[in-house]
Amino acid sequence: MRRVPLLLAACLLSACSLFEGGALGRKYVVFFSRGSTVIDKPAREVIALAADAAADNPAVDVLVAGYAGANGSLSLDEQLSAKRGELVASALRADGVAANRIRLRQRRPSNEDAVVGSRRVEIDFDR
Repeated sequence: MRRVPLLLAACLLSACSLFEGGALGRKYVVFFSRGSTVIDKPAREVIALAADAAADNPAVDVLVAGYAGANGSLSLDEQLSAKRGELVASALRADGVAANRIRLRQRRPSNEDAVVGSRRVEIDFDR
């Protein structure tokens, strides 16, 4: 039950992360449930916002970085991180972002990130 407030706080912080530069100054964060590769409705909405920002800035590359915690088998956590990143990249392509603009980065599993933070994919722009 303690995880729900953490997840809610992380979502609110990501929603408020507009910086100078408009949509390109914002890092879009997609959260997943523990061990999941399912893109739920809130995640879908974040991806759609990032795709809109990419459409408004066609000369900018889209960076997609998947994260996972080192909770069990390291190779399984690495696979989970990669799968989440690939799913988000695929959703961006489905929303009209050209495949040659998307660069995937897999982050090595780490216990340094908070529990919720290790279950995310970040979408950013190469400025």
